[in-house]
Amino acid sequence: MMQKVPLPVMVRTRVERERNAIFYIPEIFGHWHPYVEREINWHMYDAVRRLAKQQCKEQDVEDFSEMISTYEIKTNERNVLSVTFTNYAYAEGHAHGLTLMDALTFDVITGKRYHLNELFKPHANYVDVLTRKVNEQIKERDIPTLKNKVSVNRRQPFYIADLSLVLFYPLYAITPYYYGIPRFPISVFELQAIVDDKSPLGRMLPT
Repeated sequence: MMQKVPLPVMVRTRVERERNAIFYIPEIFGHWHPYVEREINWHMYDAVRRLAKQQCKEQDVEDFSEMISTYEIKTNERNVLSVTFTNYAYAEGHAHGLTLMDALTFDVITGKRYHLNELFKPHANYVDVLTRKVNEQIKERDIPTLKNKVSVNRRQPFYIADLSLVLFYPLYAITPYYYGIPRFPISVFELQAIVDDKSPLGRMLPT
């Protein structure tokens, strides 16, 4: 009996246009299970639309001179799909535009969306480990911060890319605006002792 090979899922782009706005929305297709396909696509569509609504709240306006929503596939292998979503919007009269970011990571077999805590073994002190590693990178990379110490929370936004867990923070959260969205890639090999082998991050480890 031939062993099943975990091939990448097929992804296409759906484009939606509204007044002064364009949305590039990822969709998986050709999946062997219609429910899983619908579940993943719903979460991705929702992420795009939530960022648009968040722009209205953050900038306290209902109309924008420009809005563009894009995405990037960060991982699409070993039955793991990790995607980032960005939304840039500029409102007339504001000093500059604002970029918001979100990310989703899925098991493409079950359609399950993973949160940060689900990547690690039960009772692992992952918050302390990740907080330490983020602050080490801030010092090593000489990143300007608005706080003396940056912390990681249990629902910290993340994505998986290049055999690394990448944590990120919103604009203004820990750094000045000019720095952009701060990202902290942490190699899966540095986390191997606490990673759940069956999680999307654990699957990045060599077998």
